[in-house]
Order: sequence, then structure tokens, then C-alpha cells
Amino acid sequence: MAKRIAQSNISWASLAERVPAEQRTNLAAFKIKSDGYLRRVLANPPEPPKINWALYKQTVPIPGMVDNFQKQYEALKIPYPADTLTAKVDAQWAEVKKAVDAFVAASNANISNYQKEINETKALLPYDQMTMEDYKDAYPQDAIDPINKPTFWPHNPEEQLDYVDPNKPVGGHH
Repeated sequence: MAKRIAQSNISWASLAERVPAEQRTNLAAFKIKSDGYLRRVLANPPEPPKINWALYKQTVPIPGMVDNFQKQYEALKIPYPADTLTAKVDAQWAEVKKAVDAFVAASNANISNYQKEINETKALLPYDQMTMEDYKDAYPQDAIDPINKPTFWPHNPEEQLDYVDPNKPVGGHH
């Protein structure tokens, strides 16, 4: 026989922390339904009430009818369903937990990389206070270098003599 529950083992506070704000009303409604169900279960006794078969034998005039009902009632056993899914759920949870842990590790790595980028950007001079030399020191690959790599105004790749259009087919055919 299944064991009787005495109280809900759901941590509603920790569950509420994980629920988005727009879903909190649904969580509250679910908690109310769950608590109502638990109250109804606990209102009933754990065992069904005992039947006074002697009283029925005295009251029912048909001989053997109460004995027949008693024998059928006592032979009736309603099997509690066997738990065949908990192992599958636990296995699925183990797989999901691995994926979640991997995602958290990757996210933490991304967060630390982005935090480094933020700190590097904060350490730079503000653009409105930079000189051309400061910009060249901060971004040597993007800065205009008139000595080593002279360019024509407006100093974008399309206006330079050695520019090749990546969208134009190779071979010179129109």
C-alpha cells in the first residue's frame, strides 16, 4: 500500500524564486489548488471505516447475502500502481542537469570574457577626449597610419587604390 502523505514537500518559496514575474499569478493559483487537494486528502482517515457486518446480518432478511458481500468486499484489493516512471524521470533529469551545468559553465565563461571587455573599455579614454595618437595606441588595426600605410580620404576601404569588390565576380566578365 502507498504511504500516506502528511504534508506537501514542495518548497514553494524556492519555486517562486525561479518563476518569472508574469507567471507568478499562475503559480499562486496552482499552489491554492495543491493546498486544497492536500487538505481534502488529510480530511479523510488513512484507512476506510470498518463495516459492522453483524448489524447487516441482523437487518438483511435474505440468508447468505451479507456473507457473500463480506467475502467479496474482503477479497477486493485495489492495487496501487507500480512506480515505473521515477527511474526514467531521474535519468532524464541527469541528462538535463548535465546540459544545464554545461550551459552554466559556458555562460560563466562568456560572462567573465565580457566582463574583461567591459573593464578594458572602461579603462580607455572616452572617445571625445582621445587624440589621434591615443586612438592609434588603443586601436592600431583601425587607426590611420599615414607613414606606413597611407590612404586616401575618406580613408575607407572602398576608396583605396588596391580595393577589390567582394560582391563582383572574379574574371572581369560583366
